[in-house]
Amino acid sequence: MKISTKGRYGLTIMMALAKKYGEGPVSLKSIAKEHNLSEHYLEQLIAPLRNAMLVKSVRGAYGGYMLAKSAEEITAGDIIRVLEGPISPVEVMENEEPAKRNLWIQIRDAVKEVLDNTTLHDLATYEDKGDQEYFMFYI
Repeated sequence: MKISTKGRYGLTIMMALAKKYGEGPVSLKSIAKEHNLSEHYLEQLIAPLRNAMLVKSVRGAYGGYMLAKSAEEITAGDIIRVLEGPISPVEVMENEEPAKRNLWIQIRDAVKEVLDNTTLHDLATYEDKGDQEYFMFYI
């Protein structure tokens, strides 16, 4: 499973809103500028997040977007599902060998577990300790 820019930038938007939670609305223009992203593209991503009631909009000169609930109540899985669809790294085939089918289900469940147990608050307050190795896995 590879998360597209929709999911990556969606997490960026939501993390930016989480960091400003309680301070009032944040404009997409300021998020785009701070992260060097296209404001137009962020506008396309915010609509499904608003429709899913993860963010709310405030109109006016000092308007923008805010989280609809606290960062502790929103998971990475909530955001990824809205923007990317169901979390399924591999399509499980009924006629597949039971051992392989079980492996695919375990992989799917492990990915879901991480996404559903990582809150937006966890992401927004994360401090890099520099002890992680970076690997690219293509599934």
